[in-house]
Amino acid sequence: MRRAERRMKVDIDESVIGKTSEIQQFIVEEAAILAFARAIGDQHPLYTDRDIARAYGYPAIVAPPTFPTTFRFAYPPVPYEPSRSIHGEQEYRYERPIVAGDVLICLSRVVGVKVRHGKLGKMTLLTTEIRGADPEGRLVFTGVSTVILR
Repeated sequence: MRRAERRMKVDIDESVIGKTSEIQQFIVEEAAILAFARAIGDQHPLYTDRDIARAYGYPAIVAPPTFPTTFRFAYPPVPYEPSRSIHGEQEYRYERPIVAGDVLICLSRVVGVKVRHGKLGKMTLLTTEIRGADPEGRLVFTGVSTVILR
C-alpha cells in the first residue's frame, strides 16, 4: 500500500454514534420539485400541477418521495475520506408529504457503525439518520443512509 493511501485510511468505531451535524434549513421551491420530477421521469400531476395538488387537499405541488436527496446536508463530524466511500443504501419515511413552500429544519446524526470483512478487506458501514421538521418542530420526514467506507 502506498504511503498516501495509508494516511487516508481512518478507523471509525462505535464512538461516533450519536454525533450530529449542525442544524440546517431548507426552503422547498416549486421550481426544484418540477426539475426533480422531470429529472427522474415522473410527471405525476401531484408533482407538476398546482390545481390538481390543491384539488387533492395539498397547499401546493407535492415533492416526489426521494426529493430530499437534493438537499445538501452537512454530515456529522466523522473523519473519513469521501473518495474512499460509496453509497450503500437510502430510505425515507414520511409523517406527511413535502410540498412547495415548506421550510424544513434538518439535523443529521450517526446512528450506526458496523465493520465487515470481505474479499477486498475491511469495510465500515456508517449509517446516518436525517430528520426534517417544520419550523414548529413537527417531524415531516426521516431519512436513513448507509455509506460504505474502505
